[in-house]
Amino acid sequence: MPEEPTHFAAMARYIQGAYKRVEEITGIRFGEDFLWHVFHPDETDWFPDSTKSAIAMCIFKEYYPDKAVFFAKDLQYALNYEGRDLTDDEAYRHLLHKWNIPEEDFYSKLKSEEYKDKAYYEFALVKQLQVTGFPAVLMQVTDSKFYLLASGFTDYETLKGRIEKVLSEISVK
Repeated sequence: MPEEPTHFAAMARYIQGAYKRVEEITGIRFGEDFLWHVFHPDETDWFPDSTKSAIAMCIFKEYYPDKAVFFAKDLQYALNYEGRDLTDDEAYRHLLHKWNIPEEDFYSKLKSEEYKDKAYYEFALVKQLQVTGFPAVLMQVTDSKFYLLASGFTDYETLKGRIEKVLSEISVK
């Protein structure tokens, strides 16, 4: 289960010192709208909480189970580039149009206990898998067997090599 949301200020001060390094390593740029919150920690009204975005992921996976990573990318872009507050229901509306998800269905599920329980189940699974940081990439090969392929930023070639190694190991068995 997620912890109680805390004000963005403490995280913002860390990001102020780290974001340039993240940009250098990844080649990805943070957006000005996100950076406003980073550099105005005493003015921002953000209380980050991943519950709503986790619920949104659970809903999305029912529509497009094989495209969850693309939706996760859209969520990261919405937050870190567009500066959208993912605790705000309206932060998802543009993605519903993009992915052709009916608004009424999405918002009904977003507020339901059923989908909150699904998100909490996924939080518990992540905890059980001992994932302590993000990004992380795990490959599930059976109901109970997972391989940790990446923890933290990992370049494409390295990740591809690790995937190929796991695939060759499991095809031998």
